[in-house]
Amino acid sequence: MQYRTERDLLGEKKVPQEVYWGIHTARARENFPLSGRMVDFDLIKALVVVKKSAAQANHELGYLNKEKFLAIEQACDEVSQGKFNSSFVVDSLCGGAGTSVNMNVNEVLANRALEILGKNKGDYSFLHPIDDVNMHQSTNDVFPTGVRIAVINKLKDLSAVIAGLQGAFQQKEKAFVGIVTIGRSELQEAVPVSLGAEFGAFAQGFERDRWRTFKCEERLRVVNIGGTAIGTGLGAPRSYIFLVIEKLRALTGLGLSRAENLVDATANCDAFGEVAGIIKVHAQNIIKVSNDLRLLHLLGEIVLPSLQAGSSLMPGKVNPVACEAVIQAAIKAGNDCDIITELVGRGTLQINEFMPLIADSFMEALNLLAASGRILTDCVNSIEANESVCREYIEHSLGVVTAFVPIIGYEKATALIQEFKAAKEKNVRSFLVEKLGKDLVDKTLSAENIISLGYKDVKRA
Repeated sequence: MQYRTERDLLGEKKVPQEVYWGIHTARARENFPLSGRMVDFDLIKALVVVKKSAAQANHELGYLNKEKFLAIEQACDEVSQGKFNSSFVVDSLCGGAGTSVNMNVNEVLANRALEILGKNKGDYSFLHPIDDVNMHQSTNDVFPTGVRIAVINKLKDLSAVIAGLQGAFQQKEKAFVGIVTIGRSELQEAVPVSLGAEFGAFAQGFERDRWRTFKCEERLRVVNIGGTAIGTGLGAPRSYIFLVIEKLRALTGLGLSRAENLVDATANCDAFGEVAGIIKVHAQNIIKVSNDLRLLHLLGEIVLPSLQAGSSLMPGKVNPVACEAVIQAAIKAGNDCDIITELVGRGTLQINEFMPLIADSFMEALNLLAASGRILTDCVNSIEANESVCREYIEHSLGVVTAFVPIIGYEKATALIQEFKAAKEKNVRSFLVEKLGKDLVDKTLSAENIISLGYKDVKRA
């Protein structure tokens, strides 16, 4: 293997000649063998679009000549297309507020630009990772801005996934609207309910998630690009600070704006905590709904899709693995959100040193929730109702007597229950038909009556 020698503040270091990263990345690889997980590519793409916007602004203002600019711009486009994914080798939990990730991006773009210009990798006297690619920038405004862009893009994807999940439950709501079963509270039989109404409630929860997730962009669109190290803009010309945000907005297609107070935007990450809280609510809804589906499957009222054999010992056993998997993923995503809110308070003075973990937690949480939503949507689309089991619950549950209270009164209803128990009857519906008449029982326990809001005025018997 051939090597090239690069230099930094700490001295010299040999770097394999063929790689696009340089000495800063090499040191980070040695210093942070932590998670073994590289930075999410969506974050890399977001950082690259920041670099491209900076290059455009610097070229337009005359700080970056055309030859260098075109090479850097081409390198940015190629990296965004995924052509150099293997070159981003810094652990996602690196120290330094994201400096190692920023330098990994700078070095890859610089060396690819050099290659485009017919130069050797590492020939930084011609085009430099910091002086050219990172011109008028610092990690402290590039990295948080990139994180916001990456999170916004993933939130858009997640919102679309949630919309599909909501739609799947709404379809089942329509399909199951006429199926009456017994509702439950505190894991005990309660009063009759439409199976469709149960699925409609699931759909409504995800509708709120979809709206909240969609609105998260408003919390994240204010960025601190141009603030450089601590938000004072030191090291960047005023013309660049005003122009770079326009370039970034045009390149991303997002409604980004520069913070009015760049010192605040660089020091404080409370918006990330706010968004993490919203994301965690969605994770909790996935957990709740998935567990409810498992219970309805256990009770036999619905049939979840059979996806794989459930046991290496018990022949014929099939488990609700889709629901189990997404519950686990949602718990992990929720924990990531807790990490984010914890780290919001861990920053000190003018920056938050723990931006890499904030970024990693966001990327993982949003990836997990989007994947969970797709799996759960497929699961819901395949759910079938077991009408005969639902009918059995209605025919044998004393909970249905509550539906007759408006007609016969609480005391008479209680007396009927006592009489039923004393007679040791088994079929509640047949008993009620005998005591109250078939027409009244059929009407009272019909799906139309059960799903109506309240009851129509009746004369008590």
